[in-house]
Amino acid sequence: MGWAISGSSVAATARDDPPSFFLKPAPFRYARPRFLADALELLGAGEHDVKLLAGGQSLVPMLNLRLLRPTVLVDLNGVPGLDHIAPLPGGGLTLGALVRHADLAQSPLVRERTPLLAEAARHIGHPAIRHRGTLGGSLAHADPAAELPAALLVLGAELILEGPRGSRTVAADRFFQGLLATALGPDEILTAVRVPAHGRGWGFGEVVRRSGDFAMAGVAVVIDRHAPAGSCDSARIVGFGVSDRPMRFADSERALLDSDGGDAAARAGAAVTCDPPADVHASAAYRRHLATVITEDTVRQALARLSA
Repeated sequence: MGWAISGSSVAATARDDPPSFFLKPAPFRYARPRFLADALELLGAGEHDVKLLAGGQSLVPMLNLRLLRPTVLVDLNGVPGLDHIAPLPGGGLTLGALVRHADLAQSPLVRERTPLLAEAARHIGHPAIRHRGTLGGSLAHADPAAELPAALLVLGAELILEGPRGSRTVAADRFFQGLLATALGPDEILTAVRVPAHGRGWGFGEVVRRSGDFAMAGVAVVIDRHAPAGSCDSARIVGFGVSDRPMRFADSERALLDSDGGDAAARAGAAVTCDPPADVHASAAYRRHLATVITEDTVRQALARLSA
């Protein structure tokens, strides 16, 4: 039996046993809370395995393949107030966890204040995925090849987590902790993200086998310059698809900041240090090579925008 929970009513739905190769999820109870407090109560109800459904673009395939077998599925799409895009005083944005990828890519406010984030969202999957997938879902899933975790890391964003003990804020560089692992507690919900505005010096690029695939390697760059003559006084360079989480290319940042002439972008690319995984799509050496090439290219993008 499976259970559908709607408000205070509970209805049972019969299920046929799935075929042996699993194209349907194992039985679970389904809840669609109307308020955030109700969702948090379901998380803290003592069930062994509760999963949150936002866009479902990663969760549903994992359910169908039975890589996940939750006892309860909590659908957040009925909770109001989680899909806002609002300006912050002095620049930047606050973004609700249920903001769709397509809205990030198309919102005039996002494109004005954080164009790198809009560009990153534009690279995600296909139109159907972008219209259903959510910011919070991507961040909580924490796929190391995903675009949005890298974008938030390079932008120095803060993530707001709600739990039974109240709200807490976690910086992006402490939120992503490993392969599909985050600082999000089992009884917490990611509700919003605060993203600082960034200047004109930014770049974003990735290499994929086919349009819509996860990146074999990608890089996001934000740089700033107050001094003349080409020197940068701040730089953040983040690679994705080259580690078990998005990672800062610290050596490339130092090479860019220490550059006193010559080809700063080439120096930043040559300084990339990473130890990427190998799989059926690309060898570790090829991913490392891609990281150096994309870093050089994205730094050139950022410098060109900064000088425009």
